[in-house]
Amino acid sequence: MASNSVVLVLFLLFSVCRFVQSAGTSILFMQPQSCGMTEFFNSASLQCSACGANQIRSSDGLQCVCKDGYTVTDVGSPIVECAVCTGTVSQDKRRCLKCTSGNVCTCTAGQTQVDSLDTVSCVTCPSNSVVNLDGATCVQCQETFYTATGTCHCPTAQLMGGLCFKEPSITEVLGTVPHSFWFQTYLDASYLACTAYNNLTACQLLTNMVILSFNALDSRAYNLYKKALATSVYLPRLVYNNPLVPLGQTAPRGLSFQRNAKINFKIAKYDASGHFSGWQDVTGGTLQLCSDTQKKLDAAYLFGTSYSQSCSVQISELLKQFPEPVFYELFLQYSDSQGNESLWPVPVMSSPGSSQVQQRFFLVDGLTGRQDNLNSQPQYVTYASKLVLSVYQPISSPGNEPPFKLTVQYTTVDINGQPNSQAQVAFAVTYSMNQDSKRTNTFIALAVLGGLSIFLAMLETSNWSHRAGQQFINCTTIIKYLAFLTGNVANTLFLITIGTGIYWLVAFKGQHTAVDVALPSPGGSLETDFIIYLSLAFAFKALQLIHMLVVQMTISIFLIDWERPKNTKHHAGSSSSAPSVSAWRTFFVANEWNEIQTTRKLNPLLQLFAVLLILEVIGVINIAARDLNLAVQPGADNYQAPWSTILRYGITASVWLAVGIAQILFFVVIYERLVEDKIRQFVDLCSMSNVSVFILLHQCYGFYIHGRSVHGHADVSMETMHTNLQKEKDNLCALRGLEPSSEIQTFDFLLTQKLRDQLDKIVRPLSKTTMNGRGGSQGLLDQKTKTYYTMNRFLSSFLEHVHEDMDYMVKDKLFLEKIMNYEFQQPFERSMFYNDPDGIVFSNVLYYGNELVLLLFDTLLFCIIDLGTQNIVLATILTYLVQQLLEMLRYYIARNNLTKKTLVDQCFLI
Repeated sequence: MASNSVVLVLFLLFSVCRFVQSAGTSILFMQPQSCGMTEFFNSASLQCSACGANQIRSSDGLQCVCKDGYTVTDVGSPIVECAVCTGTVSQDKRRCLKCTSGNVCTCTAGQTQVDSLDTVSCVTCPSNSVVNLDGATCVQCQETFYTATGTCHCPTAQLMGGLCFKEPSITEVLGTVPHSFWFQTYLDASYLACTAYNNLTACQLLTNMVILSFNALDSRAYNLYKKALATSVYLPRLVYNNPLVPLGQTAPRGLSFQRNAKINFKIAKYDASGHFSGWQDVTGGTLQLCSDTQKKLDAAYLFGTSYSQSCSVQISELLKQFPEPVFYELFLQYSDSQGNESLWPVPVMSSPGSSQVQQRFFLVDGLTGRQDNLNSQPQYVTYASKLVLSVYQPISSPGNEPPFKLTVQYTTVDINGQPNSQAQVAFAVTYSMNQDSKRTNTFIALAVLGGLSIFLAMLETSNWSHRAGQQFINCTTIIKYLAFLTGNVANTLFLITIGTGIYWLVAFKGQHTAVDVALPSPGGSLETDFIIYLSLAFAFKALQLIHMLVVQMTISIFLIDWERPKNTKHHAGSSSSAPSVSAWRTFFVANEWNEIQTTRKLNPLLQLFAVLLILEVIGVINIAARDLNLAVQPGADNYQAPWSTILRYGITASVWLAVGIAQILFFVVIYERLVEDKIRQFVDLCSMSNVSVFILLHQCYGFYIHGRSVHGHADVSMETMHTNLQKEKDNLCALRGLEPSSEIQTFDFLLTQKLRDQLDKIVRPLSKTTMNGRGGSQGLLDQKTKTYYTMNRFLSSFLEHVHEDMDYMVKDKLFLEKIMNYEFQQPFERSMFYNDPDGIVFSNVLYYGNELVLLLFDTLLFCIIDLGTQNIVLATILTYLVQQLLEMLRYYIARNNLTKKTLVDQCFLI
């Protein structure tokens, strides 16, 4: 059963970490009890060291003691001095006594050995002893006293920190010393005891004082430490490693961690006096000063989980938890290639302090601030306000950067007798890796797609120039080029950002075995570039949308009424020369056109509701946390890692696009075929109303909807209307197309400049009347009526091929022309009408035909608001408000333009 347990333990250890031979800075994990009988645990090197001759280790394993039959001389060094005793060794092992009844006294059962002089009397104690406190016997004096002076009396000039020294003067060592009772009493004494007596505890104390001085190069503690390096053999290593050797080269090789595996850290603890307090496993709460549930605290050491915790703690609580500073050395515990448990010291960077990498640190220091005595209240307290454990990947083959590094930021608070002052503390675990290759790939994609955007903008500008009849490059051409360029660059940046988000989502969250990919660091160059690209994409897409709206809201549109009066007689008393044809059909078509201007292929409200449901209610947004968990509904007792900007954008943008594309596919494939198709129904309405629509998007380019009724009249009774529809159903009448035997009713066209000049000539008198304001409202109405009938007659005659010098031809676009949205042939003699078999080409002047621009703008708008507020609900509300505002502006401005261009008064538009 025991062997099975051992096998199970080894298997679990192997499943968490796999290791090969480590670098030279790693050490074997040793406990004081694991040292041999002739070895002691050296707390400076954290390894076992050999004792001297005739010595064995003590019961606690931290020093050597003499064997039986030997007296000991102990001045603080872990290796004592032993002398053979031919008589009887005293109980304190320090004296060799002569038995009064023989050479050796052997106490029998019920007897006790009394160490005293030969007789009980008042005698002068020997030079190496003093009268004890109760005056009953002589006891040996403190070893440093006798060693330094040969007596039990130490002159005041030689007494420091309770120890006596032969040469206590170290005035040649300069440096700053804090106003502290602890430093003034024990700083010089710790140096002298460490160098003169090889006192291990004193060496540890000196090292602790250097740490309390923040390892400052100008501090006296640091200067004493450097001076002690030359003479002391037990001085702990303060600086981590040779600065010429990169820290990453000292780390063990072949480490690997599975997702959410626990990182095994150990700390060596020392008290303020320098005594080794033992080893301790690092778990939640060991280094965190903020309180929380144990499960949430332990999450800091789950590999792959970015951790962040901050809180406000009273200084009094910190002092209660740490009445004296506790010093730590952090180690990574792992198994080497031989299966031995080894420790790798984790580098520590402190701030403020030296730039040198060290090993030791503390959390709270209220000892240095005690100025009068050790029992007085501290005037100031120093605490670790921020601890950041940095993990640099890949762990298995570290480069110059160490795989683990601890950064400690200290803050000193002057409490002035007010221990209830608040301290802001924070603890974080961050993961990073070299992202240079990813950044280079992003730049390459940006360069390639950016170059393609420039080419497409030039092509679009060229297409616009010949559609607008522009022969030369002017200011308008440059503005158009910039407008097209911003739209294309917005698409480029959107592709790069959405690709980046999806890549990191798959590469990071998809790790199941060894974890060797880390997300871009928060605030790092890669994430900063990403935010810049995303912001520019939104700004450029907004400019593209504004340009699109301006173009759509300034189009020229005219409704051609083909209806002819059934008789030529005018109504009695009518002074108008216009035919007596009802205008209600034209008004009806104008109203329907006004309604479909903001029709989209998706429902914005449904889009927002579905995205909110998926992200917030279902909880998909939780996947954006900087950990390796994929749970959409983590428990309330689980730690919630900070959000990743890139992952959050990747998820929100992907969900928005997925819902939007699903809506568009449903609308186009199912809804329009089975329920309602407003765009194509508008074409049918034009045919039933005997009204055509002539649209000019640019100077010489636009769209035409042929709505001329095949029955000749549309202003008929309901019975006649049904009869006409039945004839069309039974193929008993001509087709609705512009050309005979053709059903195509929608076209895009290019006009000759001569035709365009004629159209301008017709509307010019109305423009002059509007600008001059002559004739009042009646004069303006008469001019509108005249212009309307003139334009109606001209366009009707043009479409009937009446004007030989302004004729047109109907043709199909070439395949390449359709792909590039570019007309290769210019209309010099005749205008060009291009067939539109789909029947929706005119929707390019509506929301319907620009769904991609609207969808990407909504996506970027929602994501930008969400990243800025970190609130899905608020992003949903604000996005809806912006959508409604834009739709309102588009509707009402375009309505005014429709009234102006079709000459249909606004009062007839419902």
